[in-house]
Amino acid sequence: MLSFHILLAQASEMPHTTLSTEKSDSKIYIIHVSKPERKLFAQSEDLESWYHSFMPPTTMSTKEQKQIIHSYHHVLSGFAARLTQEELSAIEKKNGFISAHPERMLHPQTTHTPQFLGLQQSNGLWKESNFGKGVIIGILDSGIEPDHPSFSDAGLSPPPPKWKGRCELNGTACNNKLIGARSFKIAGKAMTEESPIDDDGHGTHTASTAGGAFVNHSEVLGNAKGTAAGIAPYAHLSVYKVCYGENCPESIILAALDAAVEDGVDVLSMSLGQSEPIPFSRDNVAIGAFTATQKGILVSCAAGNYGPLYGTVVNGAPWILTVGASTTDRSIVATAKLGDMQEFDGESVFQPSIFSPTLLPLAYAGKDGKQASAACDSGSLSDIEFRGKVVLCERGGGVGRIEKGNEVKRVGGAAMIIINDEINGFSLEADAHVLPATHVSYAAGLKIKAYINSTATPTATILFKGTILGNSLSPAVASFSSRGPNLASPGILKPDIIGPGAGILAASPFAIDNSSNSKSNFNIMSGTSMSCPHLSGIAALLKSLHPEWSPAAIKSAIMTSADLLHVGLEPIVDETLKPADIFATGSGHVNPSRANDPGLVYDIQPDDYIPYLCGLGYSNNEIGIITQRKINCATVSNIPEGDLNYPSFSVVLGPSQTFTRTVTNVGEAYSSYAVIVTEPEGVEVKVHPNELHFSEVNRKATYSVTFNRIGLGNRTGEYIQGFLEWVSDEHSVRSPISVIFE
Repeated sequence: MLSFHILLAQASEMPHTTLSTEKSDSKIYIIHVSKPERKLFAQSEDLESWYHSFMPPTTMSTKEQKQIIHSYHHVLSGFAARLTQEELSAIEKKNGFISAHPERMLHPQTTHTPQFLGLQQSNGLWKESNFGKGVIIGILDSGIEPDHPSFSDAGLSPPPPKWKGRCELNGTACNNKLIGARSFKIAGKAMTEESPIDDDGHGTHTASTAGGAFVNHSEVLGNAKGTAAGIAPYAHLSVYKVCYGENCPESIILAALDAAVEDGVDVLSMSLGQSEPIPFSRDNVAIGAFTATQKGILVSCAAGNYGPLYGTVVNGAPWILTVGASTTDRSIVATAKLGDMQEFDGESVFQPSIFSPTLLPLAYAGKDGKQASAACDSGSLSDIEFRGKVVLCERGGGVGRIEKGNEVKRVGGAAMIIINDEINGFSLEADAHVLPATHVSYAAGLKIKAYINSTATPTATILFKGTILGNSLSPAVASFSSRGPNLASPGILKPDIIGPGAGILAASPFAIDNSSNSKSNFNIMSGTSMSCPHLSGIAALLKSLHPEWSPAAIKSAIMTSADLLHVGLEPIVDETLKPADIFATGSGHVNPSRANDPGLVYDIQPDDYIPYLCGLGYSNNEIGIITQRKINCATVSNIPEGDLNYPSFSVVLGPSQTFTRTVTNVGEAYSSYAVIVTEPEGVEVKVHPNELHFSEVNRKATYSVTFNRIGLGNRTGEYIQGFLEWVSDEHSVRSPISVIFE
């Protein structure tokens, strides 16, 4: 069984578990069947009869109603059922059967970020969009805590008339902010056992990030103080519980997507994903998202937490907004000070005021040469060796950062310094540790180890400096953020965009308590799970201001207006502090205000994806699974991936290649644009025409781009990048270019 993940950075350091199944000889399968004849199956009840007609007699005798777990009416033609191999074989022989695969398990992968993104209450995008008023954001996650102040509906109007959803919470828990809350049947459990209440914390955090209300005096353990707000604070929220702990069953995700489409949401936010890229015809998030896109719903998904390795990005379908993670300019600083007066800034949310700055003995947890000890794994340390000392622990080893602190505290350690592994470099995490602690970079860790080895009596302490704003290297790409290229479709550059995803403060369903007598109903988390709802909220703001824009137009506006420079006006960096490439940044870091006025957009209609899918080599049946209708690629003008009207270019270059793009004028009626190309090294880029002229809004213009390889030498597999930019007096519309040589 493959895995889908809630894309939360801390969870990625821990081993995953799976939900138990009720019978060892059966599995849950997602069954795709052809659509029935409309005349015969016009009603929902008739569709259920059609699905049940596929169930073999063996399940009929054991009450087939209990075998079909979920029936899908919108996002795919088919159902989920628990079946033995014999029962599945019987279904496969029936007319109308298309395909089946075992259910996969997905997994889950702010006081300051609105201001960091340039959103202000008094003017600009927030005020112009009325803070997202009237837009409905659907959240597929671990549920919600409805009593949290982030979900107050003070000053909000009722949902729009199109809303068809429902609330499964008791009493008056739903309101004009939280307008819907649903849970779905888990195989082997009675429906009454499930509730939309969040017992994990992930869903409450992501929901409040996307659309939480203004909450004054928010903080976590006395740090990051301010007024918390979601990105679209006046938007409505509808929550669909699909995750239980680290597990998000695929059949439930499909049921939630089906419900969200029927309910009438405008934006769907899914902070979850697979552990690896898979073909779109077997990716039920991609399949469900396609139907949502056809209905005019923008779907925003986490890019994954498997960076900085290349080729790890997930949720890579071109109709999905795929979101990577960046840092913000806020740090909660805890400085490791050594006996030789060296100091290394790190981070920690827990900043005890009573901790003395007096130097204490410093010891490396891995001095016995064992990996478990170095990682401060449970039961690996000795109280004789570490009592009363500052303990140096290695990041990773399958041990969560807070769990490392639990082990150090168990043996009487006075404090802890976590040092990064090389792959995470300078990317740090601020955690609510259980004892005085800090998390420092890999480079700092090397120097701390060298100091320990240089003296017989190494000492250290931790200086807690609180919340500091203005990091000139922000935003930077978070080390965990998954990278391209997009293995599911190499001709489509992914991720699309990066947004705040490291050290994000948002609502928590329970008080954060690290046994320090300091509690908070907000929490700080990191992951592409956190960046995804930021972009979902921004999409809601744009939808509120531009209801006529398609999902593709909103995506284009976000992508072509993105920032390439950090606060210090230098190129955005990654975990090495070197310039990040576009497999890490996609189009760049989101700039909401510029996205509101992009000048030009690259629009795509749902039918435009069909020639693209045919060009990718999918069979008619496979494309039918995605599009929910019969497709014959022999009658379709197939196109290469690069000819999809996407706002970026991803080229696998052997011979010369020419692609076309069409832009739509959404800026000033009378406007002219000239092209500026930053050519990838060793590639000639020709654009025709090199000027575009418009005389009215919504007028379209088409141009072609030819990529020619120049120079000699074998460059097979080499990757380079550049940019294509259309510039007018008022706008700059930029597309990144990635080139991999064949």
